[in-house]
Amino acid sequence: MGFTLHERAPKPTLAILTVKDSSRVFRGNLDNFLDLIKTGERYGLDVYVVTAKDFSISNSEMYGYRFRPSANKWSRELVPSPQVVYNRIPYRKMEMKPEVQQTIQACKRSTSIHLFNPSFFNKWTLFSWLNNAKESKPFMPDTLQMNEVADLSQLLQKHPVLYLKPVKGKAGIGIMRIDRVSPKGSNGQYRLSRLEDKKMVYSYHNGADDIWNEWEMHSGGQDYIVQQGIALTRFKERAYDLRALVQKTARGEWSVSGIGARVAGKASITTHVPRGGSIDEPRKLLAYVFGPKEAKNILKRVRQAVITLATQIEKSSGNPLGEMSMDIGVDTSGHIWFFEANSKPMKFDEPRIRQKSLERIIQYSLHLINNRRRR
Repeated sequence: MGFTLHERAPKPTLAILTVKDSSRVFRGNLDNFLDLIKTGERYGLDVYVVTAKDFSISNSEMYGYRFRPSANKWSRELVPSPQVVYNRIPYRKMEMKPEVQQTIQACKRSTSIHLFNPSFFNKWTLFSWLNNAKESKPFMPDTLQMNEVADLSQLLQKHPVLYLKPVKGKAGIGIMRIDRVSPKGSNGQYRLSRLEDKKMVYSYHNGADDIWNEWEMHSGGQDYIVQQGIALTRFKERAYDLRALVQKTARGEWSVSGIGARVAGKASITTHVPRGGSIDEPRKLLAYVFGPKEAKNILKRVRQAVITLATQIEKSSGNPLGEMSMDIGVDTSGHIWFFEANSKPMKFDEPRIRQKSLERIIQYSLHLINNRRRR
């Protein structure tokens, strides 16, 4: 007698989707995967890792990976077909491979599998979505796609500081900054800053055409956006932004799992920790300028803002989403600005946020499974 889908599964099932690797068992943050497996055990959810190559939509079983503590290694073995798939393919190029896209699209079409966060976000697409909705537009900096010099020239005339960001960027890589400066001899009226080999490199330019040529030399052929620079509030002369983790709960509703802060490194143009930034406590940083009472109020407004933004992103994407991290700025007047959203959040270093992030992935997965069972 044959088995129907999930009939053999003794517990509800969640597969962490990734890709194979030539130098180790599979790609991704293995410690993160192991933490999810352990959290799943506490909630009665069977969690394992599956690569796109091994994934099979038509069988009741497939090959996946479980961690065996007694041997202290990952074991490839038969696992039940999952009810929920958590996409943790780590890089865009890997996600766009035909065999990986085939797996993702098969999961999206399936009536027996829930897939959430099916792809990375595109920065320009995100800004288009959010600019077109009245609920989210107040949080959006002036942003254009870098299609021609006129796009750059238009924003140069409006704002004293601009940022150039790769549309498909990650962790601050490739970001450049333009500052309007006082003319210094023949140096030019604009300074372009970029990070090269962990050091800041500066060049001076007279106008949009000159900046465009310099940008093209260092853009690597990637698509970019140009964005209004915000006068961020500072802590001891260093800019910072807030990093919010927004996730679906056990009831399937958006909620803020935590808010951290990232302070820019000395002379750095971004707050990303891999680019020299550091971690700090949001309320302390905000209170330094605004005072304790207003700091508390600003954080409350940030929580409301990121829920509004997450709701709009999910609605515009047309795909089921379960989590995202957001970079949020607060300017010197206390206004809240949206900078970026990541559909595959990196591990938060703050222990309380980290623990909640794991629990919510498991709780939301169980919500998806139980909700289907009740239909």
